[in-house]
Order: sequence, then C-alpha cells, then structure tokens
Amino acid sequence: MGATSANLGPGFDCLGLALGIHDEISVEVLERPDVVVEVSGEGADELAGAGERHLVVRAIRHAFDVAGAPQPSGLHLVCRNAIPHGRGLGSSAAAVVGGLVAGRDLVGADALDDHLLLRAATQLEGHPDNAAAALLGGLTIAWGPVEEPDAVRLAVHPDVAAVLLVPTTRLATHQARSVLPASVSHEDAAVNVARTALLVHALTTEPSLLLPATHDRLHQRQRAAAMPETIALVERLRRDGLAAVVSGAGPSVLVLTTSARLDSHRQHSATAAGPGWQCLTPDVGGPGAATVG
Repeated sequence: MGATSANLGPGFDCLGLALGIHDEISVEVLERPDVVVEVSGEGADELAGAGERHLVVRAIRHAFDVAGAPQPSGLHLVCRNAIPHGRGLGSSAAAVVGGLVAGRDLVGADALDDHLLLRAATQLEGHPDNAAAALLGGLTIAWGPVEEPDAVRLAVHPDVAAVLLVPTTRLATHQARSVLPASVSHEDAAVNVARTALLVHALTTEPSLLLPATHDRLHQRQRAAAMPETIALVERLRRDGLAAVVSGAGPSVLVLTTSARLDSHRQHSATAAGPGWQCLTPDVGGPGAATVG
C-alpha cells in the first residue's frame, strides 16, 4: 500500500497521485480470540499494542462487515511502515486501503469490487481523494458524496517526475482543514476549475504546463497560519519556476517536474528547504493496492 499526494495544488479534494513509498502488511487469521499487531518502521513506538484500535485491523474488520462475512476470531498483523505519518502523504488512507484489500483477500476476491472498497475506504477516511489514489494508483479524479463516491484512474505521462520535501514536524488533517474559509469567491473558484482541468492535461499529456497548472487560490495560502514554513517554501520554489504544491493537508511539499529536470530540481529544492527537511524522489503514478498482488 502506497503513499499518495492529494489536491496537487488546485485539485482540492478531488485529485490524487500515487507515490512510490510503500508500507507492507501481512495478515494471518488466528483461531484464538487475540489480535496481535507487530509494527516496524514509521510509527512503531506509537502503534505498539494498538490491537483492535489499529487502523489496518479496523479496516480488515470493516471489509468483513461490508461483505456480510463472519468476523475471524483473531488476527495476527505485521506492518512494515515507510510512509511518514502526519505529513500529508496519505498514511491513513494507505492503512485503510491496505486493510480493506487484505480483508477482501481473506473473505474472497469476488465479495468486494473496487467500487465497494472505495466506498468503504471513504467511510473510514471521510474523503475519497487519497483513498482513490491508494486503491487505484496512477492519477485519480474522485467525485460524489461521501456515501457514494466514485473515481477514475488516468495514466501519468512517463516524463513526469517528483521531488518530495518532508519536514520533521507533523500536522493533523483536521487542524489543516480547520483554518479554511467557509466560502470562496466565484473568481477564485473559476480560477481553480480552469487550473484543475489544465493540471489533468499536464500530468497526462503535456508536462511542460505543470507550473501554470498547479496554481491554486482555494486552500494553500489560506493554510499559512497552520504551516508557515511550508507555504513560504512553496512560494519560494514557485517564484524560482518550480511547480511546487502542498502535499495533501501538509506540511510536506511536492514538486512536480520532468525526468530531464529531476536532478537539478532536486538540488534546488533541497537547498531552498534547508536543514530539517528530507528530500526524496519517489516514483509517481504507479499501481495501487487493488492491482498489486
């Protein structure tokens, strides 16, 4: 189950992109009524002893309920985590989708199709954007109410590459959303609609348009009070001609670029970020959990 970046600038709550950073899980059904959870890597200390409260376990249980199947007495879950938590990289969506896919494998592949899994993931997550990208991979467009979400997967242009800047600080999604205004102007909405459409074209067909396509007026500047360093970095990189955006709810920064410019943009981004930021170059647009055996 992989990391994801949502919003991608103007595509607030609808666009998602699969990133090549993966958690791995393995699940075994136990005959005894015990839930054993082993976690290594990211979040190992925090998640030790979570048992039934662990998000992957809850997702597995939810998959059984959605399928109408009897719950297993016990579970042995092993998680090897690489996705940073609380950084706007879809770690909770990856856990939910990974648990649901594992639950489907345990129940039987015919019991739950991808549409039902997306709906179940959205029920647990609250929003379909990260969940769709984690489930389907590639570039995803999600829409519809929480009760009945839908999504499509698009293939990312092979020249698209990414630089990811991950700070040591965390930011809860609910905190990032709490600073957003209750309403926006028609002008700002129209700008974002146009740029979102352009961004889909840039990511799938014409990467040279990534900089203008990632312009946002709905949510990034409005979150400056919650993550001032992130917004300052995004604005600094964009002034330098890099297609930088807040990754999801932040505080990570995603720079969308091309393969030919990846090395120079990685060096420029790392220098602009300075100490306290980890600089990664994950693959983009890979397969989702639904297509990985």
